[in-house]
Amino acid sequence: MKLCMIGTGYVGLVSGTCFADIGNQVICVDKDLDKISKLKSGISPIYEPGLDELIKKNYSAKRLFFTSNIKQAINSSDIIFICVGTPTKKGSLKVDLSYVYKCCKEILKFTKKKKILVTKSTVPVGTGDEIEKIIKKKKKLFTVISNPEFLREGEAIRDFRYPDRIVIGSNEKKTFNTMKKLYSPLTNKGAKFFTTSRRGAELIKYASNAFLATKITFINELANLCEKSGVNIEDISLGMGSDNRIGGRFLRAGPAYGGSCFPKDTKGLVFAADKHKVNLSVVKSVIKSNFNRINLLTNRIHKILGSSLKNKKISFLGVTFKPNTDDMRDSTSLKMIPYLSKKGALINYYDPSGEKKEFRKIKNCFFKNNIKNNCYNADLVILLTEWDEFKTIDFKKVIKNKKFKVYDLRNLYNANEMKRNKIQYFSVGRPNIK
Repeated sequence: MKLCMIGTGYVGLVSGTCFADIGNQVICVDKDLDKISKLKSGISPIYEPGLDELIKKNYSAKRLFFTSNIKQAINSSDIIFICVGTPTKKGSLKVDLSYVYKCCKEILKFTKKKKILVTKSTVPVGTGDEIEKIIKKKKKLFTVISNPEFLREGEAIRDFRYPDRIVIGSNEKKTFNTMKKLYSPLTNKGAKFFTTSRRGAELIKYASNAFLATKITFINELANLCEKSGVNIEDISLGMGSDNRIGGRFLRAGPAYGGSCFPKDTKGLVFAADKHKVNLSVVKSVIKSNFNRINLLTNRIHKILGSSLKNKKISFLGVTFKPNTDDMRDSTSLKMIPYLSKKGALINYYDPSGEKKEFRKIKNCFFKNNIKNNCYNADLVILLTEWDEFKTIDFKKVIKNKKFKVYDLRNLYNANEMKRNKIQYFSVGRPNIK
């Protein structure tokens, strides 16, 4: 099939590349000329394991194309995917749909033949209705459907190839067959093809992410109780997760949730509910608890190092919100590092995905290019992101300061083993936290 992906951010680029890899002709379009130029040279603007190789493979095979010419991309395609950003408006819960609507107006301007218009971007319930109002002058040329993505950063290619389910929302049933044909290479391998109304598909995405965010927040709050009551949170997670009705995924205590989805989508769901005068009190509590989580963890650094952090050497291992991605959106580090800097701490950080522009103007904050250089003189090492290379560190070999301490926000290490090695070790939701 001939597809057009408008927007070469995370969703558009990964989806477009993977669609090409299963045999479709895909044109990825973006107004950023520099990004398009780099993509044509095989340079991906995002960090995602395996994506660079897949882009080069399908670009060379002439199944994947990149352009800034939206008119050409639209007219060369039968199915158009809208993959632009839908951020939360600053200081509110409202979703900014301006990029989506602007995109629709551009499509309307250039379309002359019948197209299927797909919202791949995460949008509030009812957005498809608003799109139909925009294109009403040429409504007969379009079928507007919702096809939300469920790609996890760091595992996106696998998630595309082996999805749990493919959700298609349309008010015109005849489009289901077209989309089923598109996704047949995946459904033939066992992926569930789920159809619903357009509004239903829009809400499924928000509901799914809000529920997962709730699981994370719930286990983080239980971790606080475990620390006070002398219980190991890992026992609780295992005991709960062994119940098939609950499941063990997203039941690992740690920092606040972050990334491009959970913070934005929980707020977007509450905004949609408020608009319809429905009180989603549980999701509101999740948002509030997650916000407070960072303050709670930062306060524990004072308990570990003392009330004054002036000239304390603090080294972060990992600053992205999760491993195998360079995504910094709503990472705990974005609040923790500026706070520690203002308190006079001297901060180093190392992340396998490279230096971060977000910290370049932070006082006394420096990027180091490996674990040893990062931790060499540390008073405190904070394990924030669970990259694989952080799971087997011999701390006594890489740290010169004999009185160093380790604050493990991902519970990567065994507390008893650290104690045997005479390392002052602090973790999350375990009895040894003071």
